[in-house]
Amino acid sequence: MQLRTFIGDDMHSALAQMRDEMGPDAIIVSSQRAKQGGVLVRAALDEADTDLETAVSAAAPEPTQPTTVNFSTGYRDNLIRRLRETGAGTVPDTKNFNRAELIALLRGHRAPDALAHALAEIAEKTGLSDMTLALASALDKKMRSEPLDLAFTPALLLIGPHGAGKTATAAKIAAHAKLAGRDVKLIAADAAGAGAIARLETFAAHVGVRFLVADNADIAARAVIECSLEKSFPIVDTAGFDPRNARARNAFAALAQIPDLEAVGIVSACGDSEETAEIAAALSLLGARRAIITGLDLTRRCGALLAAAAQDLHLAHVTRSPYVAGGLDTLTPLSLSRLLIETAGHGDRGSAQ
Repeated sequence: MQLRTFIGDDMHSALAQMRDEMGPDAIIVSSQRAKQGGVLVRAALDEADTDLETAVSAAAPEPTQPTTVNFSTGYRDNLIRRLRETGAGTVPDTKNFNRAELIALLRGHRAPDALAHALAEIAEKTGLSDMTLALASALDKKMRSEPLDLAFTPALLLIGPHGAGKTATAAKIAAHAKLAGRDVKLIAADAAGAGAIARLETFAAHVGVRFLVADNADIAARAVIECSLEKSFPIVDTAGFDPRNARARNAFAALAQIPDLEAVGIVSACGDSEETAEIAAALSLLGARRAIITGLDLTRRCGALLAAAAQDLHLAHVTRSPYVAGGLDTLTPLSLSRLLIETAGHGDRGSAQ
């Protein structure tokens, strides 16, 4: 077992280091903000031929830890200890791994049955005795976290179905980018939606950024070029549509093909998990590489979130509040595992923010 720690300017660079040096089989143990700035990611890799002394050195244990203890046992104990310490003032109960119980837990979240069984099988093969860590390891095989680096992202196109929260997400992204020192312009490409332009314009005034209406793809493309020349950050909000409908996808193809404009899928966590999985897969056909999952404050079951995270789209962020101040959160396989297990069977976990 090999443990390594990576520090990057952001989550994307830290994960890139991890993948380059440890390969695709490495799992994320934990992630946190580094004291000196940036993001710190701890990763593990199970290698049968790894030298024990090298692995212990890479794990950087406390000097008082005895080296005669079985490394595998010590490793798991340390992971459980760190997992407990990451709680915000609370210590989660340790749950022993049980495949049938994990499948029941995932079904309780209304996860797709095939995905629940696949995750349970992978989790069982890890050999980890702790339910949270075993599920986190399985999730690491199924999902990829890739947060937006809003200090450098050139331009964004937000696409997704009606009611997914694209406009509110555009405002959240604008607020984060402005805090990062960017000059931001919100562009309304939904000229036909009832009240859509007024709502985005209100958000722009609230955040204190510029606003523009783009009636068609040509105007949007020119606006993106102007922003590039001005070194400003355009965020294009679009009309809602069903990306599974080929005709609807064709209507949005012109926007999605604007150069230097990254399409980001916006998907709600409140929908049916099977429907959400189909929508996420269809958004990738339009060129979306990342997704933001909204509405975690409105749902008690995370099956749709899990289904979306297991698709080809990389999970950029999640939202837990309808308010701009609520911001954007980032989920790692470990934090998603904790969310699934800690909220299983619980009632109200709505956000007050």
